[in-house]
Amino acid sequence: MHNLKSVLFSQYKVLAILSASMFLSIFLLMIRMKITHTFFFIFLIWNLFLAVIPYAITTYLKSKESTNKWQLAIWFGIWLLFLPNAPYIITDLIHLKISKNPYFWLDVLVITSFAYNGLILFFLSLADIKEVLQKHISENKVSYVIYALFPLTAFGIYLGRFLRYNSWDILQHPTALFKDILNMIIQPNQHLEVWLFTFGFGSFLAISFRMFQVFQKTEKN
Repeated sequence: MHNLKSVLFSQYKVLAILSASMFLSIFLLMIRMKITHTFFFIFLIWNLFLAVIPYAITTYLKSKESTNKWQLAIWFGIWLLFLPNAPYIITDLIHLKISKNPYFWLDVLVITSFAYNGLILFFLSLADIKEVLQKHISENKVSYVIYALFPLTAFGIYLGRFLRYNSWDILQHPTALFKDILNMIIQPNQHLEVWLFTFGFGSFLAISFRMFQVFQKTEKN
């Protein structure tokens, strides 16, 4: 517990700004609800909560003085299942096509603000897991793992957005989930959209994370 407090204190500035940003998103949503008298975008709060989970996991892992490889493997698997939930919020922009709000710009702002927070949580969690992994494996191997995560995350987002699977379905509906995944792998020509989305969105995440790292280094210098 002491180590966790130390980690949280060391990241106080980041957590404070991040909390303010998330509060702003919720405040904007409340304004929209007041204007439109609907709860249509209320699901964004749940999606943001899910986006926090992978960052909470990696913050906890950073606070542990020692973690054996088996424990790390289990935590890594759990973290990986929840990781797509963070950048997933970007795809909530799809709901704009059915928006009937006369203040359309407000809908754009609400969803974009939630999506931005999800993306930042994704970057922070990746930076943390990179630091944790470097304690157990070589830096080169860590780099391979990190860059493999981008298409995996994008693929997970596709499963959630278009096939409507969620992180819990690996326990609740494992047969259907693995059957669909296997079908997309075996018959890629019949699922071109899957792979276009996976590598397109994955590339976007990879480049964005690289920019995030460069900005971090620039600020430190």
